[in-house]
Amino acid sequence: MLQEMKERVCRANIQLKETGLIVLTWGNVSEIDRERGLVVIKPSGVGYEAMTADDMVVVNLKGERVEGNYAPSSDLATHLALYQAFPEIGGITHTHSRWATIFSQAGMSVPMLGTTHADSFHGDIPCTRKLTSEEIGGEYEKETGTVIIEAFANIPPMDIPGVLVNSHGPFAWGKDACKSVENAIVLEESAMMAWHTLALNKDAVFQQELADKHYFRKHGPGAYYGQKM
Repeated sequence: MLQEMKERVCRANIQLKETGLIVLTWGNVSEIDRERGLVVIKPSGVGYEAMTADDMVVVNLKGERVEGNYAPSSDLATHLALYQAFPEIGGITHTHSRWATIFSQAGMSVPMLGTTHADSFHGDIPCTRKLTSEEIGGEYEKETGTVIIEAFANIPPMDIPGVLVNSHGPFAWGKDACKSVENAIVLEESAMMAWHTLALNKDAVFQQELADKHYFRKHGPGAYYGQKM
């Protein structure tokens, strides 16, 4: 079932390790088949070194396991909440990548300070509010999704395909699993650059006109970056 998707999700998870976005097993990637209402996600706590497509777990939108020998990622409920709230999303990546997590632990958004950021994110990458004691003690992973959804109440999720969960770490998304990993990489690089930029100049400001130019040359009906097939 969903063999190509399982292979794609497996490769995307392994890429987290290869690119240095994670250490140990601190990350997970999923992808959704909207027609079937099924999600493929990394198994919980399984190492990346010997992981194969057959180790991926298939669940329905209720979180019930449909196929797989392992329990799904402990962050499954967050992924499901985002898929249900944002129909544009096809894949999700969660990591504890160093620089993005530093911003989340500080409770700060990643400010848009240059074109590297603006190529993929049309604005600051927001940081959510803190979860309440009741949310932490209740359905914690689901409520993590709730605070992300709240943060995007007035933001189109594909314009800024990533978020920092306060005191926790980043989530990123895209049209599929591979694109969500790419956006997680850009989020991490943008956070690293922003930290150093603010260390040099705490008053650094980016031109909105230049931000718009870089974002819209890659996104939307007027995009012209790359090859047209």
